[in-house]
Amino acid sequence: MASETTAPLIERPEHPEPAQHGLQAHSDGGSAFVPVQTRSERFTSTSPEDFAAVTGLEFEWKFAPLATIKHLTEGPLDGSPAAFSYTESGGTTVGWIDRTDALIGAAGAPEERASANAWSAAENALHIQVSGEEAGELTVRRDRFDATARAAHVVIEALPNSAGTVILEHSGPANLAENVEIVVGDNARLTVVTVQEWDDDAIHLSSHFARVGRDASLRHVVVSLGGKAVRVNPSVHLVEQGASIESFGLYFADAGQYIEQRPYIDHVAANTRSRVNYKGALQGAGAHTVWVGDVLIGPHADGTDSYEQNRNLVLSEGTRADSIPNLEIETGNIVGAGHASSTGRFDDEQLFYLQSRGITEEEARRLVVRGFLAEIIQQIGSPALEERLAAAVEAELLQSQGLAGEVV
Repeated sequence: MASETTAPLIERPEHPEPAQHGLQAHSDGGSAFVPVQTRSERFTSTSPEDFAAVTGLEFEWKFAPLATIKHLTEGPLDGSPAAFSYTESGGTTVGWIDRTDALIGAAGAPEERASANAWSAAENALHIQVSGEEAGELTVRRDRFDATARAAHVVIEALPNSAGTVILEHSGPANLAENVEIVVGDNARLTVVTVQEWDDDAIHLSSHFARVGRDASLRHVVVSLGGKAVRVNPSVHLVEQGASIESFGLYFADAGQYIEQRPYIDHVAANTRSRVNYKGALQGAGAHTVWVGDVLIGPHADGTDSYEQNRNLVLSEGTRADSIPNLEIETGNIVGAGHASSTGRFDDEQLFYLQSRGITEEEARRLVVRGFLAEIIQQIGSPALEERLAAAVEAELLQSQGLAGEVV
């Protein structure tokens, strides 16, 4: 039977006690539901039956196109292992482990029904272990799915004192709900990049859970360019002193495309550091992106240094970008914490400057978008992948201008 954990219950008195001067607190019933007050108190379970059916009224689902994705939250999933390919890299191993392995659940547990549905359905987990002290690069290509509703589980483990980069590349058709666990051992340095270049009708719901050890660092990069509905939500827990996370995201939504990211950074231990920076561009009628950034600085996280931001560039009419940064601080002894969010159109002054130097308006617009997204691409750390993604962004821009296939 699947194991489960629950957030602490918030107890309320059965009868409100009299307040000062004989006033009495409002009574909403002794057994009334009390909303979760802190991000870390959300209910978790590996069993989908423990979650209510998704209606769209829940905050975690309110933006999502339920008609498109609901079968992955409610219906049966094929959890058999799917074929994949990977490049050889020194200091890494790749293979399957049983769902009863002790590593399963080491980084976190589902907080919503789609994640729990995938967790309970996956028969095995793809285990990627980084053990080398010299940073190598391993690329896993997952391009052999089909239209079948499927579940998957991936565990990426960086042993203590190791270093490396793991790239998960996704393309082709997909109808996939999955969980990705990332366990970073003490003093390890790990980069994880997930690239979504699915076919236009693909659906991908992915929950990432990361546990970062003492004096360890994780760089986590989400790149979403293709797919009908793509939802990649990382939860990172800095559980030991000196742990750090750099969380980056890049996304480009076309007409009718839905892309969602909800990064959550949980500062548990003292002297931890986080930086979150997501950037996206939207073009075409019905293009919709969602970014909800949660940062929790816990009561024992003295010396925390944290900052998160999200920037969206709107390229045409009929698009929608929802951006919600949230910051909770439960200790006053921190180095710094802040957040920022913005959504806007082209800077007319930038366009005018470029055009005044003989650059056409179309090329000027492409240059502005390239510069806007280049900051994230350059954080990946893989020259070959950076070059390929820059070309993919360029292709998106050319298509938006009706110039697809032209050499610029």
